[in-house]
Amino acid sequence: MTQGTLQHERIERRALEEEMRESFIDYSMSVIVQRALPDARDGLKPVHRRILYAMLEEGMRPSRPHKKSATVVGDVLGRYHPHGDGAVYDTIVRMVQDFSLRYPLIDGQGNFGSIDGDSAAAYRYTEVRMTPVAMDLLADIERDTVDVRPNFDGRLTEPVVLPCRLPHLLLNGSDGIAVGMATKIPPHNAGELLAAVDHLVANPQCDTDELLARLPGPDFPTGGYIHGRAGIESAYRTGRGRLDMRARVHVEEGRFGKSSLIVTELPYQVNKTRVIGQITKLVRAGRADAITDLRDESDRDGIRLVIELKRDAKPRKVLATLFKKTQLRYTFGVIMLALVHGKPEELDLRAVLGTWIDHRLAVIRRGAAHDLARAGDRAHIVEGLQAALDEIDRVIDIIRGSKTPAGARKGLLAAFDLTERQVDAILAMRLVRLTGLERDKLAEELRTLRAEIARLTDLVEDETARRGFLRAEIRELAQRYDDPRRTEILDDDTEFRLSKAGGGEAQLVLVSRGGYVKAQPAATGGGMAGAEVLSDRQGDFARHAFLTRGAHTLLAITTRGNAHALPVSALPRGTRSSRGRHVEEFIDLELGDEIVALLAAETFADDRFLVVATRQGHVKRSALSEYANARSAGIIGAGIARGDEVVAAFVTDGSSDLLFATRSGQAIRFPESATRAMGRTARGVKAIDLARGDVVVAAAAPRADSDLLVATAAGYGKRIPFTEFKVQGRAGKGFTILPERERTGSLVGFTEAHDADEVAWALSDGSVESTSAASVIRRSPREAGRPAVRLRAGVAVEAVHPMHSGRRARTASPGRGQTGELPLRETPSDGEEPQAELEFETQDR
Repeated sequence: MTQGTLQHERIERRALEEEMRESFIDYSMSVIVQRALPDARDGLKPVHRRILYAMLEEGMRPSRPHKKSATVVGDVLGRYHPHGDGAVYDTIVRMVQDFSLRYPLIDGQGNFGSIDGDSAAAYRYTEVRMTPVAMDLLADIERDTVDVRPNFDGRLTEPVVLPCRLPHLLLNGSDGIAVGMATKIPPHNAGELLAAVDHLVANPQCDTDELLARLPGPDFPTGGYIHGRAGIESAYRTGRGRLDMRARVHVEEGRFGKSSLIVTELPYQVNKTRVIGQITKLVRAGRADAITDLRDESDRDGIRLVIELKRDAKPRKVLATLFKKTQLRYTFGVIMLALVHGKPEELDLRAVLGTWIDHRLAVIRRGAAHDLARAGDRAHIVEGLQAALDEIDRVIDIIRGSKTPAGARKGLLAAFDLTERQVDAILAMRLVRLTGLERDKLAEELRTLRAEIARLTDLVEDETARRGFLRAEIRELAQRYDDPRRTEILDDDTEFRLSKAGGGEAQLVLVSRGGYVKAQPAATGGGMAGAEVLSDRQGDFARHAFLTRGAHTLLAITTRGNAHALPVSALPRGTRSSRGRHVEEFIDLELGDEIVALLAAETFADDRFLVVATRQGHVKRSALSEYANARSAGIIGAGIARGDEVVAAFVTDGSSDLLFATRSGQAIRFPESATRAMGRTARGVKAIDLARGDVVVAAAAPRADSDLLVATAAGYGKRIPFTEFKVQGRAGKGFTILPERERTGSLVGFTEAHDADEVAWALSDGSVESTSAASVIRRSPREAGRPAVRLRAGVAVEAVHPMHSGRRARTASPGRGQTGELPLRETPSDGEEPQAELEFETQDR
């Protein structure tokens, strides 16, 4: 090394301990601030914030098509995040997973992993776009609501924090490990969280007890239980606590008196494959001898882990062992650590919510100031234009007398009390602005601007106004994001619940035309064809099938208007090959009464309606909540006049069109809203004006895109698109859909049908003919149908039904429904037990 080189070198002597200490502190703070801990204001780490901001710049909004994940990874790395692509894509994957985030921030297409621990596909295969929740975190960012800073190379700017209309730190929680510290914040339910925030905004001095009354505890995306409230209170009061999480488990009775433990929900962040391995290890080690089999019957609809037990095993004792030795019981250690003003702080509940509220108030003030400046600028221009219009002749003379635009500009400035910007706007004004209508528009715009300026000034200067604005914003968000709680909280002194057969698992409920009913695990119903589950009884067939859960209740509506409740949990559990029991074994029917329809309801909501149609042409609509107290003995479901009877019943969402058809071939379609909601015992109003001797044979609320397969007594049929039925007023005579009734015979009913459906034609001799819906010709109401089934002499068609297989069963939640004919009227002969399937009358459309 030369002497010149030594002269230019800068050598500083330092103690090794001091250098190590300062370097370690610098590194630690870099990890804490730039990677590991979320900001208390928006609940995001830098990588999450940069991903969302890059997606916003790329236009990947919820209403736009998905784009390749590789696009996002490349944009984030090239513009904002100088780290590895693996870290970015792993973050994107977690933001997509609905079992990781309570409210996912990214909507993904493709394989993004599973709760079993399966890895996501490479980012060249998957596609993403933002969710509405992400858009609310970014809302108003273009209005100068947050600070920005240069990116890593100074070419671009990125936000320091997002405006964050939602209290995201607690909404989705956060996990992170830094140097010497860690954060672990659980997710919460949006409705409960916003209720607590709203109370704190309105009452800044409230105590933690008042917040606890509105925010009972965390709500994990995977459901399960939190056993005990002590850990929740500790976390909310001190920032630290331990939550005892447990899986949701119930008992099902199987064959030969053997029981099974059914796991349907796991604790948050527990890997199902690991749990299976732990149970298997216990059995092999001889520490769980009561377990004879372990099956994973999970599917896309949810988790179902079946743990079969010996006949004499005690389920509660086995479960206690599993809770002790496996992750069916898991502890979530809450550490509410986040960055406040760039420094890590451990926060209690009031501090977390208060930090977000202060941030939102600042965002609202900055946004209002931004809008105020723009409104004031526009008002300034409009005032100048109005002043010019008031003296338009002088303005025109000055402009015409000027040799150059610059001269006109100087002339206007000298002649009027205007600013340079106002003069520029006048010179750029089009001649059309001289019309009276345009002058009125300017005056109206100025009035609107002045009112907006007053409102924005109030927001900028008055914190009370800002708090009122924030509360209105919170109420709007609560309406959009409020959803049912998934995680149930049990009191400390409450014994862990182990319910029998009915938990929350998906069940396939089957009912035959003859009225036999059973329920079986939904996982065992795949690929089951209707013909495979028919009974030996002639004329019985697969009538209905729907997917439901143990919490559902079946409502049986009878011809006399009674409503009987039948919990799904009370139905006999069966296998694919088992035969159910008759539905009348579970409800108390009056002598001579018959079931018209079976409807499924998970909740008896005010925004769902039970519509009842009678043979004499009346219709009644009641809120489903009116039937919440129904019992097996029955309650009055509808007031029925003497000589009349219920012919159809179905559940709607309040916005359907109703269709009634009569024996003579008349049909009427009218909006459901034409029938006001009535009390449960009301008789209803007239739906169709019947001719003498005519009666209603079918009624429904069909889907708008469906075909109605119309059947006649002589075996004729045709499919009429529902759109062909014109909408009329209620209580009219309707229009004819059987133009040649003398030849085709009277109308016996209709049913919704699509090309892939099978249709059963019930005949007067007790037999059944089946055809495909595709074989029935499509016609308009004015055209005649064609023979659809071949009939023997003296035999007529009595009803038409859809034939559905278990694999095509739909989720039975209260939505738009259909009921055509009179199902479940036939009584099987003694000694016959038909196997049943049916698609229920209430199904989400």
